[in-house]
Amino acid sequence: MTSSEPVAGGPRHDTDLVSSEFDIVQPFQLDSASFRGRFVRLGPALDEILTRHAYPVQVQPLLAETILLATTLASALKYEGIFTLQTKGDGPVAYTVSDVTSVGDMRGYARFDADRLAAQMEHKGFQADLGSLLGAGYVAFTVDQGEHTERYQGIVELRGAAMADAVRHYFRQSEQMATAIKSFVGKDKDGKWVGGAIMLQALPPETAGVMAEHVQGSREEDWNRAAILLETVTAAELLDGGLAANDLIYRLFHEESPRIYERTALRAGCRCSRERVENVLRSLDRSELDDLRVDGEVRVNCEFCNSTYAFDDAALDKVYGGGF
Repeated sequence: MTSSEPVAGGPRHDTDLVSSEFDIVQPFQLDSASFRGRFVRLGPALDEILTRHAYPVQVQPLLAETILLATTLASALKYEGIFTLQTKGDGPVAYTVSDVTSVGDMRGYARFDADRLAAQMEHKGFQADLGSLLGAGYVAFTVDQGEHTERYQGIVELRGAAMADAVRHYFRQSEQMATAIKSFVGKDKDGKWVGGAIMLQALPPETAGVMAEHVQGSREEDWNRAAILLETVTAAELLDGGLAANDLIYRLFHEESPRIYERTALRAGCRCSRERVENVLRSLDRSELDDLRVDGEVRVNCEFCNSTYAFDDAALDKVYGGGF
């Protein structure tokens, strides 16, 4: 990701190469206390991912939150590869997963048991929260930068009523830098899925270049004030594409000297391809493919984007080296 010269002091008109107010990451910093922030707002890309499958209305928000928070967390990391956020539990939703590449391609998927979900919904006082949908389980954060690199993974127990609660629990348990997150997902007036999140992180003083007068006590006071300001943001503000990201950051934190950096774009993007499917098929004995046949063709479906790759006998001959 490239950086341009930041603009300090007030809201900047959208002169970035990326000027959209949806499917963006807007980095910023609060210069008064050297806290860094990320504002993520998702729109068409999120809706595209969610509508590729016929998810129940109870599952859609959970997956939307997973995608939104995966993107938000990934935006704060320096990596070349794939960041993955995954939940897994023993409830009617077996798992949700979303991954984000370092170039901004997002995807997500949820696996659920429709019968168990229907039975769960019949319980008195049912609410579509983490406990009711996922049950007991864990949330995992993974950074995979490919071959010849060590994969990082953090795992903590699922806690809280929403995905944001689980993420906050992770940062508390892992003794990472102080982190505050506010996020919302929902549908706009046209029935399209949108999501918005702001994350603040307190950089270590030696990293942040904090001035000498910012001793521990004042840092804590600054952090508490910034976290309280973040809590005032509303769902309408985070989700409204008519409210420019830079303007919202300044509205919330104008007393903290916000510094706005160049934003980056996000998009719905799956890494599946016919070539990858062919490589998987080659790893199997051809006789094992009979269970995948539908109307005489071997069909392989991508769980993420719901694309189907079909292979007739002639195509399989080429895959297995028997045809040209």
